[in-house]
Amino acid sequence: MFQRSDPLRGLFGVVLSLLLITLAGRFMIVGKSFLLPIIIAVISVYVLVEASDALRRVPLVGRAPEWARRMLVLVGFLVVAFWLGGVMMSTASQVSAKLPEYQQNIDMLYSDMTRMLGLSDRPDLDQMIERMRQSLPIREIATAVLSSISSAAGLMFMVLVYATFLMSERGGFAHKIAVALPGERARRASNIIADINDAISEYIAVKTLVNAILGVISFVAMTILGVDFALFWAVLIALLNYIPYVGSMLGVIFPVVLSMAQFGSVQKTLVIAALLTAAQIWVGNVLEPRMVGRKVNMSPFVVMVALALWSSVWGVAGAILAIPLTSIIAIIMANFESTRPFAVLLAENVEPFEVKQARDL
Repeated sequence: MFQRSDPLRGLFGVVLSLLLITLAGRFMIVGKSFLLPIIIAVISVYVLVEASDALRRVPLVGRAPEWARRMLVLVGFLVVAFWLGGVMMSTASQVSAKLPEYQQNIDMLYSDMTRMLGLSDRPDLDQMIERMRQSLPIREIATAVLSSISSAAGLMFMVLVYATFLMSERGGFAHKIAVALPGERARRASNIIADINDAISEYIAVKTLVNAILGVISFVAMTILGVDFALFWAVLIALLNYIPYVGSMLGVIFPVVLSMAQFGSVQKTLVIAALLTAAQIWVGNVLEPRMVGRKVNMSPFVVMVALALWSSVWGVAGAILAIPLTSIIAIIMANFESTRPFAVLLAENVEPFEVKQARDL
């Protein structure tokens, strides 16, 4: 339709690209219930495959055939998934029994703080809570929470199903690409998939191990200090640490707020906050940089933008998946001449692109 030298050709390409991005974004929002379990299952398979490969170094298990190791990892994944679900459900039932005790501790803490500040005419805390309760739509909130729990259960079930089938069919995927895309296109597709596997598998697997270590450290610290539901909070801290920057702060805030309601003591709450923050700082600045051999190549600004974008599309799940999904998009764009400049803009270190350009010349 346009000649190669026609200036409208570039403008037309930009318009089509923007239209495609808009349609893709709309599809991701509308098809959230369909796409999200598939994406989570694909990301989970990276962890399972890395765990299966790691079993090769185990003396006895490493001698088993590959299918047996993958089956063992898959069974372990199912056990962990059901265990996490059991922890969440049991904690929800135990919290209601602790609410009267928490209310009494909050009343005592409120009285002590107002006395320390010298407030003689202080507002009645019970009346404030009652007014808040009347103004809040309790029934709607409870319905939304129950709906979220049921949706999460359904999502986990679909993820388990998809991950099981993906693990079983992973071996023949390369042959399918060779048949579907013969010649040069098959080679390019294989290179793109290999780059994605190299960049994502290490990040996901090591990040999962780091988060598990952080959860164990947090669990030990909270158990020693007597924090209620320490196992639940440790699991939540490990899961939230997948979210860049924001997740580590939220992982500290939630148990600290509960500890204030549990103990009614500012001093003990500060001790808990200090220990959990120290664990986050050590893991984020010492342990994780040592364990991750090669970071996902994205600038901090791009990470924050990706976090805001994916969380607005898919909520908390989008925030957790923001880094892997954005990295996959950047790798795909880097392998095509027309979109490579966008991949360069997303990168923190542009040296690999300079080396590739020098090699092509």
